[in-house]
Amino acid sequence: MSREAAPGAAPRRSAPGGSAPGAKTVPPASKNGGTAAKPRAVGGRAKRPSLGGGIPAQDRELRAQGRQTVQRLLEAGLAEFYERGFQAVRVDDVVRRAKTSHGTFYLYFKNKDDLFKALLRDALHDMDAITGAFPLVTRDDAGRAALREWVSSFCDTYGAHAAVIGILSQAELVGEEVWGDGLQLLFKLAEAMARGMTASAPAQSPNGKEGRDEHAELTAFALLMMLERVNYLLSEEIRLPREEMVDRLTAIVFAAFHSP
Repeated sequence: MSREAAPGAAPRRSAPGGSAPGAKTVPPASKNGGTAAKPRAVGGRAKRPSLGGGIPAQDRELRAQGRQTVQRLLEAGLAEFYERGFQAVRVDDVVRRAKTSHGTFYLYFKNKDDLFKALLRDALHDMDAITGAFPLVTRDDAGRAALREWVSSFCDTYGAHAAVIGILSQAELVGEEVWGDGLQLLFKLAEAMARGMTASAPAQSPNGKEGRDEHAELTAFALLMMLERVNYLLSEEIRLPREEMVDRLTAIVFAAFHSP
């Protein structure tokens, strides 16, 4: 799918009620009076791309203590971005939460943007893995089960990076280059979904001949927007039953390509 083919070519989002995700000053209340889910800690998986630090740390190999300091700064930055929004956060806030010094911060990161890009590397890394894992979805129960497993994995991955993804969606906050990295991955994911959903049964072209469905990637793109919105709500602890939502999302995606 060409970049121009994307609806609007710029899916900049706003949260329910008009506030932009990633730009809230306090965690929003859930429908049941709770607060939004806090971002998960960084470094839960081995060899996180972010643990190499930012620009100042790229030319040296970090020892265990250095990686621990980077992880502490990343976790502090993630929490600050979640609570305050990207624009409101200052290096002072990150340093204070991480209980370290400005000098230590600048050993590993050039500025706030550099720290965010390190967090973004983790999000893009995991979303790229999800993209590569999209299955071949056949028109049977086995295909539906494979799709459901993938949808569940997508929800887990989104939940782990919800705060960063919310900020990434807003080009006016993070810059067109960074925002474009996320958009490029979105196109790649839509293409993978279209291939996985249509490969087992060649689509009919408008003239009745078999061939690639010209609209499959647009359908996939629209479905991804639906997956993102539902997962945004789940990340805000809107009390949606997760497993039932996974079932329904799976059914919708399956039917969109494999309707009788």
